[in-house]
Amino acid sequence: MSEALDELFLFGEEKMEKAVAQLKREFGSIRSGRANPMILDKVMVDYYGVPTQLRQMSQVSVQEGTTLVITPYDKSIIKEIEKAIIKAEIGITPNSDGMCIRLNFPPLTEERRREIVKDVKKLGEDAKVAVRNIRRDMTDDLKKLEKEENMPEDSVKDNQDKIQKLTDKYTGIIDAAVSEKEKEVMTV
Repeated sequence: MSEALDELFLFGEEKMEKAVAQLKREFGSIRSGRANPMILDKVMVDYYGVPTQLRQMSQVSVQEGTTLVITPYDKSIIKEIEKAIIKAEIGITPNSDGMCIRLNFPPLTEERRREIVKDVKKLGEDAKVAVRNIRRDMTDDLKKLEKEENMPEDSVKDNQDKIQKLTDKYTGIIDAAVSEKEKEVMTV
């Protein structure tokens, strides 16, 4: 196998890996009825004029599975953190006692769980589309290589099969992640 072909597969697999990683990050910010600190990843606090990620400026812990406790390292910015949480629209109102902020995650209704599952499936489908687009790009690059290097037809066919197997592998990983998140959301 030529160096260009190795690069094609390496680059394609790396892109597919990134599509799966992005999906898992998005799943982390979806509420599932349990307290998950990853939901705060999008929360940016104005810290002396600099937008700073909430989790970099405070300790976040889970209490009893349904409450997030945010303890800022600098107690003087509790009001700023509360504003940032409200502005981030995560669907939970912060409660502060002056020392820490509590986010109580109410149990989700059955109807809301079903809506979240639809969102999860849509995110999964978007990730699969991204993987298929990568497959298409890899196939196009393979055709260019075929012309440049006068590759034999059976070699091209073998490599197309490899590309399809790679695509199937990552599609399977996405399906597994979707069904796992679905199960997590539907568990009461």
